[in-house]
Amino acid sequence: MSVFETRTRDCQQRLRDAGAAGAVLFPSPNLSYLAGFEETPSERHLLLFVPADGEPAFVAPALYEEQLDEETWVADVRTYTDSEDPESLVAEVAEEKGLTGGELLVDPTMWARFTQSLRETLPDATWALADDVLAPLRVRKDDAELDALRCAGEAADAAMDDVRDLGADAVGMTERELADYVADRLAAHGGTGVSFEVITGSGPNGAKPHHTHGDREIEAGDPVVCDFGTRVDSYPSDQTRTVVFAGDPPAGFEAVHDVVREAQQAAVDAVKPGVTAGEVDAAARSVIDAAGYGDEFVHRTGHGVGLEVHEEPYIVAGSDRELEEGMVFSVEPGVYLPGEFGVRIEDLVAVTADGCERLNDSDRGWQA
Repeated sequence: MSVFETRTRDCQQRLRDAGAAGAVLFPSPNLSYLAGFEETPSERHLLLFVPADGEPAFVAPALYEEQLDEETWVADVRTYTDSEDPESLVAEVAEEKGLTGGELLVDPTMWARFTQSLRETLPDATWALADDVLAPLRVRKDDAELDALRCAGEAADAAMDDVRDLGADAVGMTERELADYVADRLAAHGGTGVSFEVITGSGPNGAKPHHTHGDREIEAGDPVVCDFGTRVDSYPSDQTRTVVFAGDPPAGFEAVHDVVREAQQAAVDAVKPGVTAGEVDAAARSVIDAAGYGDEFVHRTGHGVGLEVHEEPYIVAGSDRELEEGMVFSVEPGVYLPGEFGVRIEDLVAVTADGCERLNDSDRGWQA
């Protein structure tokens, strides 16, 4: 039995436990997780029906038939041509799988055109979100997932080493040029693409937590927030370092960087099974609060990482979600001084039996 079939059987058990008739998935991380098939959404119906009991089935355009036969474990693939009505096939499959009534769970990312089509085709069904059963499965990573995340982290570490090696040569580059260099180095170290748009926020742009990159030239003494990742076997890395390539940094920068680094270490040290996500957030936040920068730490301490860059668990103030072995998430406190600079340090960690494993190990200092 493949890992994808095993996951699907676990999903079906959870569907039964929840009293749901089944799930209907759309091209998304949830579909990839169960079927091992990746595709971007399009205007055509491409749906995976997962009944609480019995075998799953695809409804897909005929042009996907060979791919689905080769790339997924699901044996029941029903196809339609562009001249045929997919809703008739949806109704037929739903009838065969016992999914014309009861509660059906759909992907939270499913386009409205398809949810509306399903409602019209299956008027006796009620609807909820598939994450109710899939998020608890996806939140704990298996060995293969952890290996992919480690490899993606190693590629990000190596790319960050290359960025540091630029030294004074980075002065005069635009943020965009540095971002392009990062993407090139991630690929050179075995990554596939970037896991999100590269952030290279220099000087005052670093005080904007989600500034990506623009045409500002990096100046000597500029703190540069470098936040990036790549994918290995569909799993992403996500790492942030704040560096100064040449010259003296602005007044107060070194002290702020020390505070953020201490906060990040405190949060990592707090991670272990049974600790709540809120307690990890508090470990970072208390250090920054004590240093007088609490109002400048404007986001949560972290987010889960898996097939999606942002998923459960969220490391946020007040969360009573208990950490479990196999969970993977970022630890990324930051301080942002508008008009001056920002500092963020981020690693991914995997919860182990008695603590955690960092999935990043590049230099966390500020000197390039």
